[in-house]
Amino acid sequence: MGEEVTFHGMWASPFSRRVELALKLKAIPYQYIEEDLSNKTPSLLRYNPVHKKVPVLVHNDKPVAESMVIIEYMDETWENNPFLPRDPYERAMARFYAKFIDDKLLPTLAKLGQTAGKEKEETIEEIHEQLKVLEDELKGKQFFGGQRIGFLDVVAMILVWLHLAGSITGQKVLSTEKFPLIYEWIERVMKMEVVNECLIPEKKRQDWIQLAQKAPKSASN
Repeated sequence: MGEEVTFHGMWASPFSRRVELALKLKAIPYQYIEEDLSNKTPSLLRYNPVHKKVPVLVHNDKPVAESMVIIEYMDETWENNPFLPRDPYERAMARFYAKFIDDKLLPTLAKLGQTAGKEKEETIEEIHEQLKVLEDELKGKQFFGGQRIGFLDVVAMILVWLHLAGSITGQKVLSTEKFPLIYEWIERVMKMEVVNECLIPEKKRQDWIQLAQKAPKSASN
């Protein structure tokens, strides 16, 4: 059947880049629309009137919003290269840890640039505790998805962004000593051409850091 897929995103949004990676892993042809979040297109506001955020995937004129919802929708619609495990328990655990990243780790990371002194030290300690949860989840695995990249790997790409941000700012909350399995995973995924295609180009990474520091919380999901 004919498939029309349009993807509304923003170059510096890790949530948009998640969806971009999922589209490429599924080899789904799509039209990309770059959004200026200070001047959103009428189509974005029409397709996502509730949150007015990126990313939004429009499939045959049916909009789907929010990155994890979009990725699950894609997995159910295009069955090639499945992201989620077939086993119900493993599928539930992948969703659980993906939600842990978005609901626990990301808000804590967001606090990092807004704290100083003892509060900053406490925030870093909290981040380390949360990263330890993900470190433990990687034990005995090549990827979070097992022997191949899966749903949780796509969501966890924020760890690659965290690694890149630390290299730019010098504020490294990830270390090979504390999180050797996460570092091995980062090295492994960064060797994949499709992953590198969905990272911010090196020449724009300083702009990304500056934008991330002042971006509104509601910009994307």
